[in-house]
Amino acid sequence: MWIIATLIASAAQTARNAAQRNLTVEIGTMGATAVRFLFGLPFAAAFLLLWSLISPIPMPDAPVLGWVALGASSQIAATALMLVIMKSRGFGVTTALIKTEPVSLALIGAVVLAEPMGAGRLAAIATATLGVILMSGTDWRSGGWRAAVTGLIAGGLFGLSAIGFRGAILALPDGGYVTRAGTVLVLGLLAQTLVMLIWLGLADRPALQGIARHWRGSLWAGFLGSFASLFWFLGFALTAAANVRTLALIEVGMAQLVSRKVLREGASRRQLFGMALIVLGVGALIALNAG
Repeated sequence: MWIIATLIASAAQTARNAAQRNLTVEIGTMGATAVRFLFGLPFAAAFLLLWSLISPIPMPDAPVLGWVALGASSQIAATALMLVIMKSRGFGVTTALIKTEPVSLALIGAVVLAEPMGAGRLAAIATATLGVILMSGTDWRSGGWRAAVTGLIAGGLFGLSAIGFRGAILALPDGGYVTRAGTVLVLGLLAQTLVMLIWLGLADRPALQGIARHWRGSLWAGFLGSFASLFWFLGFALTAAANVRTLALIEVGMAQLVSRKVLREGASRRQLFGMALIVLGVGALIALNAG
């Protein structure tokens, strides 16, 4: 079941990222970031309301809300950084960069928590890092390194969001996996919607006006975002996040297909080789951590 959920989530997320990329041009980075939360919440709430007719919804306590806050805030920041990279590096390249989340988390653990790395982990990180270097461009003097660093940070933040949401799902006092996933999804989207509305209202009102003008495209991106998140959360409720993240590497291939066939974006042989190294390195790192 978790394999099916992850595959559905990967396909829906690829479509949602493409929709958000197009909206970035029209309403800006923060406006496009807000869309997935503002327009995703009604769909998630409607699903949970219907599901409540079948199964009672558990009441979240303080630990659940704390985990949700970690997941929600990390996801907002990661989504904004992802859309920034897409402006300069293209859809397929950006997707591969943000899939370096296990590398970022391993480095954070080594520096902050003094966790031992070992030869295998170092080799996996070196492989993925070489892939990032190859994908980010050769002209580092003109700022090509910024996309690589931003991608690593975004990947790490997406990893933190996965940890936060899975923590919230496990912390709920009762309920089956669908009930837990739906409840945490609504809590997360509610928190993210409130944060984004406050932010845009204070700092970027033109983005709110742009969202209103482009409500049709925003509605589609919101639906896809809510749909993808529900299946991600179902995966997190059914198995360890490491298993979900490993299978989610298939999203790199999906994104490259969309990039070439739909968005008409090309990728050099160097970038394709870099993508392959990232997938290899990240997959090896997750396998080592699981072992």
